Amino acid sequence: MITINRIITNPDSITKALIKRGLNENEIQEKLFSLIELDKKRKETQISSEELKSKVKALSTEIGMLFKSGKAEEANKLKSDVAKFKSEIQEFDDENKNIKNEIEDILLSIPNIPHDSVPAGKTEDDNEVVKLEDKNIPDLGDNPLPHWELAKKYNIIDFELGAFITGSGFPLFRGKGSKLKRALINFFLDEAEKAGYEEVRPPLMVNEDSARGTGQLPDKEGQMYYMERDNLYLIPTAEVPLTNMFRDKIISLKDFPLKVTGYTPCFRREAGSYGSDVKGLNRVHQFDKVEIVQISHPDKSYQLLDDMVKHVENLLIKLELPYRILRLCGGDLGFTSALTFDFEVFSAGQKKWLEVSSVSNFESFQANRLKLRFKDEDGKTKLAHTLNGSALALARIVAALLENNQTPEGIKIPAVLKKYLNFEIIN
Repeated sequence: MITINRIITNPDSITKALIKRGLNENEIQEKLFSLIELDKKRKETQISSEELKSKVKALSTEIGMLFKSGKAEEANKLKSDVAKFKSEIQEFDDENKNIKNEIEDILLSIPNIPHDSVPAGKTEDDNEVVKLEDKNIPDLGDNPLPHWELAKKYNIIDFELGAFITGSGFPLFRGKGSKLKRALINFFLDEAEKAGYEEVRPPLMVNEDSARGTGQLPDKEGQMYYMERDNLYLIPTAEVPLTNMFRDKIISLKDFPLKVTGYTPCFRREAGSYGSDVKGLNRVHQFDKVEIVQISHPDKSYQLLDDMVKHVENLLIKLELPYRILRLCGGDLGFTSALTFDFEVFSAGQKKWLEVSSVSNFESFQANRLKLRFKDEDGKTKLAHTLNGSALALARIVAALLENNQTPEGIKIPAVLKKYLNFEIIN
């Protein structure tokens, strides 16, 4: 979340930046004004409490001296004053706690400040295409098959059986389809390791503090699977457990950047999705993904964002997939992100672009929630920057690979994956 000091110092610039997200100017100003006034009140109650605590301390010393001097009556009179002051201190402290909670509730409802380079816009149609590599879109003739028909033809993904076992949106991979998924996971992890990321196999469930730390709560609560009995959430992305490895930590300067990667299944309710966008693997409730996460010094985070974008781009180049990179506009930007680049691949059977990765810099937004800090050269404690990216999400990658590599003989395997498989064609 945004720091209260940043709001107090720059309310006008923050209002202007949040308008780029499509938020209502009056509502923003009302929230910021409430925060500024509440923070003033918090400081006043804190000062009042501290002044009374000083009085209590001084009186306690005086009471001790009076008792030693045999002046019990005067000492007991002062003790009643101390009791009164302590009661008032408790009232101030309770009020201060309530004000802090009110401030935090408002702060949790305010999204991150977009980076200056974020384009204005309201929907995904306003996103800026910063790179297009579509020369290798295959010519499949007039009747290319979509991946759900290819999956059925070659018996590699069973959507009906998955729905029978669990429900819609839980596909069952089998045979060469399952092996293709495993090959992709190993390929993505191997490439991440080459790029200096430490591989981690994190828990698939997180507690409330972890989900709040990375911003899934309260913003995306309706999209998460929640186990009420245990008060745990199934992860929507490995970003959550990987980033929370560093919650409540103070990082040494020499350890920057911290780089971790992890493969996990991911679980999302995807409420409200419908139409052709949800068919087959286009939108599912359970999918596999390899995530990359970096914890950075603030001065280096945008350089590292560029590195992460190049890393994801190289994966798509090696998979020989046509792709494009988009800079998300203010209205399409995620709640916690300051700047996001989306990657889309062209799926030739459906003749449409499919999102397969988001790479984002959150600046200090997550770190403030996580209390993820470092000490600078002067010994001052400051917030770190967090970044993450999908590298890559498998469902739509599999969809594009199946559709783009279909031939009359079967589905050809990209050269980079052949060393992970004992076959070169799915037929």
